[in-house]
Amino acid sequence: MSATATRAFASGGIVVVGGGIAGMTAAIEAAEAGHEVLLLEQEPCLGGRVARMHHYFPKLCPPTCGMELNLRRIKNEKRVRVLTGARVKAVEGGPGSYTLEVELAARMVNERCTACGKCVAACPVERADSYNYGIGSTKAIYLPHVDAFPMRFAIDPQTCLGESCARCVAYCPYDAIDLRERARTVTIGAAALVIATGWQPYDARRLENLGFGRYPDVVNNLQLERMASLSSPTGGKIVRPSDQGPIRRAAFVQCAGSRDQNHLPYCSTVCCTASLKHASYIRQQYPDAEVHVFYIDIRTMGVLEDFAMKVRKDEKIILHRGKVAKVEAEGKALRVVAEDTLSGERHELVVDLCVLATGMQAQTQLEVRPGPAGELPLLYDSFGFVAPGKRGGAVGAGCARRPYEAAAAVQDATGAALRAIQALRAGALPRGNRAFTAEPPKEASKRDLVGAAAQRDQQHEGR
Repeated sequence: MSATATRAFASGGIVVVGGGIAGMTAAIEAAEAGHEVLLLEQEPCLGGRVARMHHYFPKLCPPTCGMELNLRRIKNEKRVRVLTGARVKAVEGGPGSYTLEVELAARMVNERCTACGKCVAACPVERADSYNYGIGSTKAIYLPHVDAFPMRFAIDPQTCLGESCARCVAYCPYDAIDLRERARTVTIGAAALVIATGWQPYDARRLENLGFGRYPDVVNNLQLERMASLSSPTGGKIVRPSDQGPIRRAAFVQCAGSRDQNHLPYCSTVCCTASLKHASYIRQQYPDAEVHVFYIDIRTMGVLEDFAMKVRKDEKIILHRGKVAKVEAEGKALRVVAEDTLSGERHELVVDLCVLATGMQAQTQLEVRPGPAGELPLLYDSFGFVAPGKRGGAVGAGCARRPYEAAAAVQDATGAALRAIQALRAGALPRGNRAFTAEPPKEASKRDLVGAAAQRDQQHEGR
């Protein structure tokens, strides 16, 4: 592996890969049990997909309070160190002696940034807003979101004009921008690993019959979730993306790519409950709107059945057992064509908005390099999720292991932290190799996290 590893952070090191709700939970639980933890996140801030949500189900409360609690625990826990913009390229070794090759992105904004935003006005380049799943845009220099942690701007190197422009540098009063910074690769050693790399939605563009990417008013479930959030470009209003118009009738297409041998052959377990939640969003905003849900089976697991029954009592949320054959244009609206498998009737429904409940698939598979005897440091199943290993020391957490809703992912991550700790305490790991090492970037130090949190506390107190 390339680069050098020169500085030991601490002893008994556990590296957690992924800074979403599962990774944060695993890092906090392991640290509060007395172990040194390094938390790696490839995005510019922590939070993952849960931070982008509008409401959890079944209570329909926002995730901000839980996120702020976890961030405060990280800030106050000296045994946790965080590196954002850190993408793990490869893993090798085994229990007690893992080695990770990590690429540290060039953020080009250092710890002097106060998130004042003056640089944004100077930037001439716009980019698609990946945090909002393409709804709206940001400048090439941007704050990931209003509650970003660390609270610091970042620059997209793919769209930034670099030193040929440099307007943001001139506008920054704190000398916080360095356009000459470049990505670099380091190696990090660890005694145990928790893989919490999360999930991504199935690419709905592959479902050509459903019109995603062809018709702007066909969106996926994550886009609708973001649209409902008060921090979204729409300010929390669910509208037709094509003209920002109101919703009079909407259709939800369940199992969009799931339970299909040509796409995802498995059930993602949470999509049905999520769509019922989304249907309730629309009904709250548009009391006269109709919502039609086309499903194969409604699968609301365990206590979530109570939530499902409550939503289904709404007479304007209509469930159709049937598979949608196609979605096509109907003037400025959309026509959804489906067969009702209970009655055998063909349905053709004209709607303002069509929402595809795309399945959950593993976010990423790390490159794993076999050891001298051919053993692998980490195993994946045929679907790309982290599989149980016989050797211990490297465990999956949350949606890196299987599709989960947020609360279940937190519980699973707590268990993953325990399994990593058990591997350390069982004495199965080689003596003298219980440290993780790395060359930490200045822009993602523990000091930055504490400073950002303190700044946010001051801002809240001043409101």
